[in-house]
Amino acid sequence: MAGSFLFFLNALNFFFIYQIYIYITLVCSTLKVIMLFDASRFKDHNFIGDLFGGLTTAIVSLPLALAFGVASGAGAEAGLWGAILVGLFASLFGGSTSLISEPTGPMTVVMTAVLTSMMATHPDQGLAMAFTVVMLAGIFQITLGKLKLGKYITLMPYSVISGFMSGIGMILIILQIAPFLGQKSPSGGVLATISALPELILNMDFAELFLGLITLAVLYYMPKHWRRYIPPQLLALVSITLISILLFDSDSIRRIGEVSAGLPSIHWPTFTFDMVTSMAVNALVLGTLGCIDTLLSAVIADSLTRQEHDSNKELVGQGIANLISGIFGGLPGAGATMGTVVNIQTGAKSPVSGIIRALILLLVVIWAASLIAPIPMAVLAAIALYVGINILDWSFLKRAHKVAWSPTIIMYSVMLLTVFVDLIIAVGIGVFIANILTIEKLSRLQSSNIKAISDADDDIPLNEEEQSLLDKANGKVLFFYLSGPMIFGVSKTIAKHHNTVKEYEALVLDLSAVPMMDLTVGLALENAIKDAIEASCHVYIYCPNGQAIDRLQKLNIPELLPQDAFVDSRKEALEKALEKVCND
Repeated sequence: MAGSFLFFLNALNFFFIYQIYIYITLVCSTLKVIMLFDASRFKDHNFIGDLFGGLTTAIVSLPLALAFGVASGAGAEAGLWGAILVGLFASLFGGSTSLISEPTGPMTVVMTAVLTSMMATHPDQGLAMAFTVVMLAGIFQITLGKLKLGKYITLMPYSVISGFMSGIGMILIILQIAPFLGQKSPSGGVLATISALPELILNMDFAELFLGLITLAVLYYMPKHWRRYIPPQLLALVSITLISILLFDSDSIRRIGEVSAGLPSIHWPTFTFDMVTSMAVNALVLGTLGCIDTLLSAVIADSLTRQEHDSNKELVGQGIANLISGIFGGLPGAGATMGTVVNIQTGAKSPVSGIIRALILLLVVIWAASLIAPIPMAVLAAIALYVGINILDWSFLKRAHKVAWSPTIIMYSVMLLTVFVDLIIAVGIGVFIANILTIEKLSRLQSSNIKAISDADDDIPLNEEEQSLLDKANGKVLFFYLSGPMIFGVSKTIAKHHNTVKEYEALVLDLSAVPMMDLTVGLALENAIKDAIEASCHVYIYCPNGQAIDRLQKLNIPELLPQDAFVDSRKEALEKALEKVCND
């Protein structure tokens, strides 16, 4: 009997060691392929500052990780492992020295939607499929970073970012209403929760509502000087949990329950043929949101540290972190503004603080998991509700009525589409409308820089000698002048002017002040030149700028004209045009 028991223990030890071996092999293989560790980011390492930074941010992260894990539906463990793995690997392989990465409110909202849809369609494989989406999002982020597209991620109108983030905040608030009232969240997301509001209110649990309300009271009314020593989220988590233990028995209110200690299980990539497209789109949304969230936080960190992050390396680091987090069943994460600011203010100087933070959270999971079990669900709902309220862009919402109508409409449209329709549709429509309005304004301004004149009495950019040459032509030479960057919005103005080219004997096209032109403008000029040739109108072009002349050459415009059509100065062009007019 004793021998059998010893054999059983040895088998368990072998299995545990083998499981650790698989984990280490998988992680090392991934890191060996990527090979992106940059030791230069650790050169300013300050042990005391980084130690306190890691300890403080771990204290800040713990309640948020638990709240986001429960809010997502994946469980508190997923939130904790997301905070550990995302924080650790983003610190190791990112492009910033002080950024703290962890599950965030926006990422949790998207993950909640992904998990809900996957579980609804495939109850048996839905969880593994949701974490596969996290892995795909990480791969997408790595790809963006390797393609050096990081600098383009945040090139988005503020009205769109504001509306999107406010919509994310509203979703997080709505999804916390049910657990805040002591009820189970209705399946179906935002619309289902709104539809079930009357029933949720009628059946509310007053004990859990009480705990949620006093949690919010601690978060909002905690004295400012106390916040220097202890994060309000941690104080609320500990104090209200103790109150709940004293006032209520363990079965009268909903609590987190037992959180397993030890290493997480592996979630191998899982696909189904009917969900491949949906999973890819969800991964695109999750990865893009993570990029935006991270790089905006990195910009804030740069302003505090007076350093500059490498956006492409940061995206690769975030991608590695989310890939590994998805493999081990952790929530996706991104750069977190609050944790980053606390990290910098505490004195952290290098990514060592992020590594220390992850190790402290790991110790909590391994040795203090039993202390998490009695935490009331209502307390975590209140913390997530508080985060959602703070995500709302109050500074813009308060001033929306004072700014121009177009960004205000875009902001509210994106916000409502985010809440009630779809995240990616909201951003796509918002960016499209904002860009169309911007192009229209630029085109209107650039149209004023297009001048078609035939005598020196008009407002023209000519010196006295050039004006004299144009006057001598007696209205037979059309001087066509463009200035500034030429984009497709001005092609209509060009077409309007070139319709009159048949009335003249010579056309001088001055592109000396055009630093660049797009294809549409190039084609519009090609049409003008062809119309002039058909009307037996001589064409002379002055185009000293490289990009503009390269555009004309790619359109084969030089082949349409005589060899002397391209000149070296405006004066030479006018002289040749005048000579042709006089000879004719």
